[in-house]
Amino acid sequence: MSIGPSITRIAAAIGDPVRAEMLAALMGGRALTATELANCAGITKQTGSSHLRRLLDAGLITVRSQGRHRYFGIANEDVAHLLEQMIGVADKTARLRTGPKEPALRKARVCYDHLAGEIAVDIYDRLLRNELICFVGESLTLTAEGARWMARFGIDVERLRSQRRALCRACLDWSERRNHLAGALGAAFLERLLERGWVRRERNSRLITIRPAGEIGLKRVLGSPR
Repeated sequence: MSIGPSITRIAAAIGDPVRAEMLAALMGGRALTATELANCAGITKQTGSSHLRRLLDAGLITVRSQGRHRYFGIANEDVAHLLEQMIGVADKTARLRTGPKEPALRKARVCYDHLAGEIAVDIYDRLLRNELICFVGESLTLTAEGARWMARFGIDVERLRSQRRALCRACLDWSERRNHLAGALGAAFLERLLERGWVRRERNSRLITIRPAGEIGLKRVLGSPR
């Protein structure tokens, strides 16, 4: 079976500048309405509707209805991972300065539903250093000690294991050129950081701000960064 037509269909759907802006807006992990996405892309809602249909047909986004509104989101983690990698490739081939222009976004941001940026890479390194996660072959795995650590941290690992998505996934951070933690565990870790008040998500943005309590807390539970 030829995969060429499938690749070109996906590439064509992503390749339009308007649709690329819509997908970038959805990489923040929040569901947005057609009006909000049209505003992000700088077009009318009517024009935006045809672009959203194209993205839906390609399986890149999903839509759900709630009351009078329809909310759009990235279809799944695989699509989010593809988009993040494409951003990295685009950044390198454009021969621009590594990473986002805004220093704050380079430090910490949301990548679909998990933490990305300098802080995320540092957390990933400390999890590896403490042998809470490790590689088995090419697969990132949560160790037995890591499962106990996550439970103490307030993450229900068994519930995460029951999900259809991968528990752990190494995601190449496009601004740092090193891995951060993705998968169900990556999403749960960010959620727990937010619940503890160690980080704060900025409104209507992918930006994550780490609070002083978060820096102290992460140092206490994971040790100092290298």
